[in-house]
Amino acid sequence: MISTIRTIIAASVAATAICGSAMAEEKGPYGFSSNGLSFPFAAAVAKGFSDAAAEKGAEAIVLDSQGDVLKQTNDIDDLLAQGVVGIVIMPNDSAVATAWAEKAHAAGVPVVASASMIGDTKARPIDDVYDNVAALVTQQEIAAGQEVGRLAAKLLQEKGVDKADVAIIEGAAGYAEVEQRRQGFEEGMKEAGQDYQIVAAQPGDWTSEKGEAACQNILSANPDIDLFFNQADDMVVGCARAVEAVGSEATLVGFGGSKLAIAAIRDGTVDGTVCYKPEEIGRISFTVLHDIVTGAKEHKEEFITYSTPGVSRDNIDECVGQW
Repeated sequence: MISTIRTIIAASVAATAICGSAMAEEKGPYGFSSNGLSFPFAAAVAKGFSDAAAEKGAEAIVLDSQGDVLKQTNDIDDLLAQGVVGIVIMPNDSAVATAWAEKAHAAGVPVVASASMIGDTKARPIDDVYDNVAALVTQQEIAAGQEVGRLAAKLLQEKGVDKADVAIIEGAAGYAEVEQRRQGFEEGMKEAGQDYQIVAAQPGDWTSEKGEAACQNILSANPDIDLFFNQADDMVVGCARAVEAVGSEATLVGFGGSKLAIAAIRDGTVDGTVCYKPEEIGRISFTVLHDIVTGAKEHKEEFITYSTPGVSRDNIDECVGQW
């Protein structure tokens, strides 16, 4: 009888310890490795992640790589050393990030890719989530590119442009979005029946200042540009300054639904964009990790996205800026 009681007590203690350990893990810490918090979009993703963690009473550790791939490599090591129960990665370089995902997986730490894929962008489509990554939470970049391509075609056709000279202000090298957004944009233009030729493409490195400089350079060589496709709204706001400075009548479309771009569409200096919700990306990314840690739901190489409509002055109220 005494032996039975001791067995019951031991089992109870073990169960309590397991329960306590699970509860401790549920509270984190949860890690977030940002590509650069100086980027408003990235800062909004991190905010969504931190807000979701706070609502669950969990600890969030957010590290800023400041756009530096080497620093982000060290940040991942730091998060693992701090004993995080899961990591969200918003990578500076999608291909390099595969090594980070493998390292975390080997340590038994689940990884979620957020707002940008992990893996070779030339070898796999965006919804083919990298092995050992629990989920990719992002926009469907090609579909969003198609939205803005169709919108651009509509705006050009309203101006009576039969064949458009198009310039592309790209993001930065190493980002999966650069090729995906361009692919979608071209597909959307063709689907809408717009004839066009791409006469120039330059990187704007996602920033307003460099977007403005790229547009200035292109306008110097191609003053009759019909359309600037900017792969991010920060760049389209800068490009608008360059266009206004030389009196160009080029149509301007951006990407992302930023607060500044929405205001610029309202006042007529920018013509359109596609509406993203970065805070929602951060929230979903945390929720996926929390599901895994608590056992609430299994996630394995899952692609998670949401609707990203194209907006112009006619329907700008449909887009509420989150960054």
